[in-house]
Amino acid sequence: MNIKAVAQKARVSTATVSRTINGSATVSPKTAERVRRAIELLGFYPDVNARALGSGRSSLYGLIISDITNPFFPELVKAFEDVAVEHKQEILIANTNYDPARMENCVIRMLQRKVDGVAIMTSEMDDKLIEVFSRRHIPLVLLDAGSPAPGVSSVRFDYHGGIVAAMDHLLSLQHRKIAFISGPMTLASAQIRFNAFTEILAKNNLSGDKSLIAEGNHRVDGGYQAMKRILTAKVLPTAVICSNDLTAIGAMSAIFEHGLRVPEDISVVGYDDIQLSAHTHPSLTTLRLPRTELANRAFHNLFDKRTLAGKQLPMGEAHIFHPKLIVRESTSTAKP
Repeated sequence: MNIKAVAQKARVSTATVSRTINGSATVSPKTAERVRRAIELLGFYPDVNARALGSGRSSLYGLIISDITNPFFPELVKAFEDVAVEHKQEILIANTNYDPARMENCVIRMLQRKVDGVAIMTSEMDDKLIEVFSRRHIPLVLLDAGSPAPGVSSVRFDYHGGIVAAMDHLLSLQHRKIAFISGPMTLASAQIRFNAFTEILAKNNLSGDKSLIAEGNHRVDGGYQAMKRILTAKVLPTAVICSNDLTAIGAMSAIFEHGLRVPEDISVVGYDDIQLSAHTHPSLTTLRLPRTELANRAFHNLFDKRTLAGKQLPMGEAHIFHPKLIVRESTSTAKP
């Protein structure tokens, strides 16, 4: 089966079939529908490689994430793919596992597949690798990194505002001995949250006891080990803020193992609001990051700014997303 058979079936030229397949606005809706019916009846599957050669575009978009095992990222991937499918585009996923060395391999895969744009939803990106995409006129969206430039857009989460909301919530519940489990401090997002936490402690004249602060790894085991270290402090906290929901789940496990209860003895706050957080026992109070909105904005920044190879890319945009406090059962008033 080939494009000529489709053209004959739809009573149009092969050029019209090609334009319809490539989504050209020059084909009338009525004609495009006739071509699509012919394609369906004949079981014709266009050669995407040939399409890429003919149009200068692959209809393929890259999405680079940090950790496919963290439920936050599959939820983000699904949202990104949903909007891509709506626009008849495909996605190529790569996972860095928080490893800068793996990032370079991810970039090579994207270039080999001739993607039309890449959303980099991780902090391991090196400026030299960004330049590689720029030289090839491939638009980028960076998470928590960079500033708008030709072909480069940035999306950021208000991590500082999220910690402020979490602290305000705990302070309103009369908590004064608050612990903190950070993410890996090599990440800018972890440093922002840590700095916000210490600033709010100082603003409220609360002690920044170092024994109540521990570094995690954004995973359950890291949260568990970090909380175990905190529980060896001379004075136990009445609440703990965690770098993400997986960390919070690990922390709750350590608290229960220590013979304590959540939230009666220690309140716990997570960050992300992955779907699982509503179904832990007790359900987790957390900061919701708007993944669907992020995915939609990231995709459109790539799709709307795409251009033919060798052409100057338009100026990128900057977007910031604010977390929302979701209060559930893992926080309550501090014991007197």
